[in-house]
Amino acid sequence: MFSCFRDKFDSLVKSQYFGLPRFSKTPLAERGLFGLGLGNLIKKQKQLFFFIIFLFAFSKCAYAEDFQILQRGSISVFFEAPLESAAKQVSDLYPGVKENLGSIFGWKLYLSPSIILIKDRNNFLRMAGDPLVVAFAVPQRNLIVIDYSKMITHPFSLETTLKHELCHILLHEHIKTEILPRWLDEGLCQWASGGIGEIIMDQKRSRLNRAAFSREFIRLQDLQQIFPPDENSRLLAYEQSKSFVSYLVRQFGKGEILNVLKKMKQGETTEVAFSKVLSIPLEKLESEWQDSLGNKMTWFTYLSYYLYEILFALMALITVCAFVRLSIKKKGYVDDEVCPNTDNVV
Repeated sequence: MFSCFRDKFDSLVKSQYFGLPRFSKTPLAERGLFGLGLGNLIKKQKQLFFFIIFLFAFSKCAYAEDFQILQRGSISVFFEAPLESAAKQVSDLYPGVKENLGSIFGWKLYLSPSIILIKDRNNFLRMAGDPLVVAFAVPQRNLIVIDYSKMITHPFSLETTLKHELCHILLHEHIKTEILPRWLDEGLCQWASGGIGEIIMDQKRSRLNRAAFSREFIRLQDLQQIFPPDENSRLLAYEQSKSFVSYLVRQFGKGEILNVLKKMKQGETTEVAFSKVLSIPLEKLESEWQDSLGNKMTWFTYLSYYLYEILFALMALITVCAFVRLSIKKKGYVDDEVCPNTDNVV
């Protein structure tokens, strides 16, 4: 069942998974790299795919020799020797995750994905190029790469991360990449995986709440292919995608959203599919969703998200005031000692 990766390289490198030219100039957005903040990764596209090729092609190096492969059913899991139990866990989880996604979307996954487990965070970052990312998928190559070092960190888990990335593979198997917008892709995958994405964010600091309060949303039109390069906007893009898809499911039901996806599978654009199925233009749906968020936001609600910061600031202010009062009182005491009152002296 297990074998050294070096013995498998010759056949693997000729397969569809790693068939990219080493220095391809094709933009990452066109290649279908998901789970990444693509805006700031366009410049890193050569390094990313060079590293993937390097990792497996130069199999005589010590690092590559540490990789093994577990093939079970329709998946191949590549892993470093210390992650053997994790590889077995992935292969055990895969059938259930695949079946669950099939029941959610009503589609089967016919492709055979390759999953790479990376033990070291630094090695993963050399591939991803984004410190916020814990996993990513390359649907056109049926490839998933997971930073296993983060899988024991709340709120991430191997199962939810695998489900999220596999969802990308499933959606792109049934809907053409040029038709499926990035916001819908990410929103659906977060919704299907229980709200957990593949990006690190502070769950207590919602950028979406701030955007709703200030009415400074990112237009869905600007999230068609890539997410913004700066960290705050990218995190907001993930939150918006998840929130909008969840809103649509609540308002119209899962069945209607699946009908929209069926239209897109048939080749309809996102705008046309939503308009035909829900009889409401996508722009109006976006506006209504934004209004629904804005109506929930009040000054009290907004300030409640910063309760700890406000309390900390108040305590700091009280401490400063107490220190100033003590300093003034101490100074007055010293003045009395140096210049005693002589009014009653004869």
